[in-house]
Amino acid sequence: MISVKPAVRIHSRISEIGREAWDACAGNPDYQANPFVAFHFLDALEESNCAVERAGWGPRHIAVEDETGRVAALMPLYLKSHSQGEYVFDHAWADAYERAGGSYYPKLLCASPFSPVTGPRMLVRPDVDAQAARRVLLGGALLVCERARASSLHVNFPTGEDWRFLGEQGLLQRQNLQYHWRNQGYSTFDDFLAALSSGRRKTIRRERRDAQAGLEILALTGADITEDHWDAFFAFYMDTGGRKWGRPYLNRLFFSLLGERMADQVLLIMARRGGRWIAGALNLMGADCLYGRNWGCVEDVPFLHFELCYYQAIEQAILRGLPRVEAGAQGEHKIARGYLPSPVYSAHWIADPALRDPVARFLAQERDRVQGEMEWLEEEYSPFRQGGGDTPQT
Repeated sequence: MISVKPAVRIHSRISEIGREAWDACAGNPDYQANPFVAFHFLDALEESNCAVERAGWGPRHIAVEDETGRVAALMPLYLKSHSQGEYVFDHAWADAYERAGGSYYPKLLCASPFSPVTGPRMLVRPDVDAQAARRVLLGGALLVCERARASSLHVNFPTGEDWRFLGEQGLLQRQNLQYHWRNQGYSTFDDFLAALSSGRRKTIRRERRDAQAGLEILALTGADITEDHWDAFFAFYMDTGGRKWGRPYLNRLFFSLLGERMADQVLLIMARRGGRWIAGALNLMGADCLYGRNWGCVEDVPFLHFELCYYQAIEQAILRGLPRVEAGAQGEHKIARGYLPSPVYSAHWIADPALRDPVARFLAQERDRVQGEMEWLEEEYSPFRQGGGDTPQT
């Protein structure tokens, strides 16, 4: 394995590092081609001004070089002036610290912006000593914290491997849950339905029938996606984002850049009535997962959200041989549609013991609660047949 230099370089734009160097690390086969750490995705967020300093996302990406001067490892970092767009909620910590006289912001965040998606956060070229590179990256991130006078470092939605490493290095470990669908070797959607209780099968068939009535539903990817599709989808996104979040994070330019640079990894599921687009769901495809990201509509159709975001995603994952679907954050209603509780992680370094110690106690209790909740939810509400019989319906 190639060794790394014990120093980091800090970059205020991912373009300073360049696609070739970035993707040589982010494209490590161990990462299963996760699109949310790819150069094109992160660069589109910066070029469209969605993840830049004036939006509260100041890039501070760090790079580690090997002995020949080539980039060997990377960490996507942002100096944050708020906690919006993260999906790991620390607002209560910030409020408590500010009320006690501290300054929670700025803070340093390692994440893929606006994406509650598990993936590698410490990107190491496959021929490089990964443990040594991770240690240098973490040391560099803590140095950035010190120089920026940031209160804390947060690593959101890392892989289990990265999470365990960060815990070993003394970061506080947080666990939460999402709802993921797993492909048990199904050949068709009906194969998936056959694994469910009879009551749940009937409910899903009825929901799909009602959602599809009078609509044409298309699954678009690659060159089939046009600017007209993005225009329609952006209208859906703005309508839903304005009602649900108050302020959508992404702008129209971002979607054009995404379609231009990552079209083959985009799956856009669109519904139209009489030639008029009325709803759509945006997914990105990795090597082992279909990731549901954004959805919106301009016409209220019963069960259409379930159809476009959950059932169509399952059909596409089966068609493409993908092992799982991650349908975004939150939503216990996903369980009844075959998406079962799955753990997600974050790790936190807090400089001030006056805040770190109570947070550590809270996280220890929270981990136990989340683990128990996952087990209870799956046992009580799983739609899958157990022991050859039907599970109770809720």
